Amino acid sequence: MSKTIVCVVGARPNFMKMAPIIRQLQLVKDRVVPYLVHTGQHYDQTMKDTFFRQLGIPEPDRDLGVGSGTHAVQTANVMLRFESVLDEVKPFAVLVVGDVNSTIACGLVAVKKNIPLIHVEAGLRSFDREMPEEINRVLTDQISDLLFTTERAAEANLVREGIAPERIKFSGNVMIDTLLANCKQADSLDRILQRYGVALPIYEKKYALLTMHRPSNVDDPDTLSRLISVIADISNKVPVVFPVHPRTQQKLSDAGLLSELSGRQVALLPPVGYLEILGLMQSAQLVLTDSGGLQEETTALGVPCVTLRENTERPITVTEGTNTIVGSDPEKIMACVDDIMVTGGKTGRVPEYWDGRAAVRIVDEILRHYLQAG
Repeated sequence: MSKTIVCVVGARPNFMKMAPIIRQLQLVKDRVVPYLVHTGQHYDQTMKDTFFRQLGIPEPDRDLGVGSGTHAVQTANVMLRFESVLDEVKPFAVLVVGDVNSTIACGLVAVKKNIPLIHVEAGLRSFDREMPEEINRVLTDQISDLLFTTERAAEANLVREGIAPERIKFSGNVMIDTLLANCKQADSLDRILQRYGVALPIYEKKYALLTMHRPSNVDDPDTLSRLISVIADISNKVPVVFPVHPRTQQKLSDAGLLSELSGRQVALLPPVGYLEILGLMQSAQLVLTDSGGLQEETTALGVPCVTLRENTERPITVTEGTNTIVGSDPEKIMACVDDIMVTGGKTGRVPEYWDGRAAVRIVDEILRHYLQAG
């Protein structure tokens, strides 16, 4: 039997999820050999290289280089290029993480070739089928042989959708493995501000961190304008540090909205690396975001999070953590920010198994499930 497991990363969030799994697999390389495939779905080469270096992920064994495109084009190209990898490597399983196009594309190719699929971060649901990621989550879970969950409520979602309970394993959150392993190495606020030439007076726990990239927020000019307007208002009360995603930068430019932030207490940064965003999160008074990963990371760090979405696939960050869902309504956003500035916001608690050992549990189960005879 093959000792090789193919591990797939495609976009920025995947890197943080895969890093601890790869590290743990390398500790048992006498029994299992990881083969890392980067689909190239995340097409900013500088950002990719930065994340691989900062997270200590080895260079991929194969880079498919699919680049950008529509959902259909990107998914199809990943499938076409991934099939030859499986023909060559002949792994005993394929491991995918998260909910990006590469996740479902590689999963489909694997199961069509009768190769078991392992899904890490299974069972998360926003119950919003207009989100492309929700479709990817549901379909990937349906075709997976072994499903690892980050929170116990995810198992109920999977069982309700017909997944056999014995295929579901509660492992905890690998994103938090990466966060806890890197907190001490995170860049300081002062170093980041100096690196990017920020002249605004910004101090520890006296600023808001903003990230925004989801199509529901940045593709519609009216929604984007509404959000930028309220961010400008927030900056009158507290400085805002805003690392701008390339997609968001383009949409802001197309809509002529960058001028609304000019002269405000808003520090516009280029895309930043993992250790920089971690440093910015740790030092922030609050975080405004539409990122699923940042909802989890702020909960682990105990930093109040204001989520600029109508729903979340990570409800534990709201029920147990520091997260509040406000959508794109300026009044709700401002009320939540005001409350945080007055009261300190939600403190929450760190959820079960967000303890830095999720990857250990995942690899132990993979060995038991597939390779116990080896």
